Amino acid sequence: MKILLATYWTIPHLGGVWNYMQQLKKSLEEHGHEVDLMGYGEDNTIVHIVNNGKRVEKDKLLSFLQAKMPPGLYPNLYKNKLVEYSEFQRYIYELGAVYLGLDQYDLIHTQDVISTACIKRVRPQTTPLIATIHGSVAHEIRHQLKTVHKSPTSYMAKEYYDELERIGAMSSDLSIVANHWLEAILHEEFNVPKSQLRVLHYGFDTEEFIKQKNKNSFIERPKNKKVIVYSGRLVELKGVHYLIEALSKLKEIRQDWVCWIVGTGEMKTELQLLTKSLKLEEDIFFLGNRADVPAILSKAYLYVIPSLIDNQPLSLIEAQLAGKPTIVSNVGGLPEMVEHNVTGLLTEPKDVYGLLVSLNRLLTDEVLAKNLGENAKKWGMTHWSFENGIRNLLEIYQEVILMKKTGDTNE
Repeated sequence: MKILLATYWTIPHLGGVWNYMQQLKKSLEEHGHEVDLMGYGEDNTIVHIVNNGKRVEKDKLLSFLQAKMPPGLYPNLYKNKLVEYSEFQRYIYELGAVYLGLDQYDLIHTQDVISTACIKRVRPQTTPLIATIHGSVAHEIRHQLKTVHKSPTSYMAKEYYDELERIGAMSSDLSIVANHWLEAILHEEFNVPKSQLRVLHYGFDTEEFIKQKNKNSFIERPKNKKVIVYSGRLVELKGVHYLIEALSKLKEIRQDWVCWIVGTGEMKTELQLLTKSLKLEEDIFFLGNRADVPAILSKAYLYVIPSLIDNQPLSLIEAQLAGKPTIVSNVGGLPEMVEHNVTGLLTEPKDVYGLLVSLNRLLTDEVLAKNLGENAKKWGMTHWSFENGIRNLLEIYQEVILMKKTGDTNE
């Protein structure tokens, strides 16, 4: 088959969706399929097929759309800046997909509710459409409307994204989620029928991770220091500022640690300034985007994810496969990945004191840290088997193809 893996988000990028798409492409091609990857690119200035260089420029489409939808005819569209931006981005994505050509594919597999809603409108109706939903966009937006996107018309953005979540989750022939947390949100809150949903763990290429883990990294672990690692986007929802505050308090107790923060994002400068204001410049190091995360994890003592909301972060899977004890927030899909006091420790989101206690506990109790890491690796090597994940996914592909042939689909 010729398969399109599509996302609304920018690719390539640092994050689990892009890594999953790359691993899935590799595995599908090993099974004899031809695979393209489509998404926004270059800071959302193009819609492109990553692997063959085909693209359409955003500016060429935006002026056309703005002429078709002026404020005089569509006043509500312009009352909230986030809604205005998102709606134009959606239409540009749709037109870009049409330009790049969807009729060449035997199956389309989207990676979020927005690309799913868009492609449903413009794909050939006989082409099977499967969605993997990597998180709740509506829940993330609700949080951001109280912080980074706060405005007098925030209620409009909430209603807009709530409806987009519902439409997107129901636009595919089947929607895949990684855990029961997201399944419950879509079914109970957005009225997506359970028959529309499949719970399927994504899997992870453990063999490739082990190869990368054993490679040399140019960064050296300081002598007599235990390394605490965070890896991921530097955005508000990841809660890294709470980790930095907890580390400030930890320094008052002990100084036998350093923290490596891997990744980049819109909060990087703010987090660096916070680090400086707390006089932690010699304790916390921002490493930026790195291609050697597995090797970095091999030098870590423990791993932390202080997220405010999260689904199934790739970084946590990597830490488990590296055999590291983890401290994660008790939110979203994370409690389905970490069993408290068995494979890691759970803390409440935004709880600086809870983070401090957990950090100090693992730094003090090396036997506990070692046991948690060993348990996490043992569980992860079985649970995150990519072979099992791809086999189950291919079964879903065949199920949907059969549904299309018999006419029993979500139309």
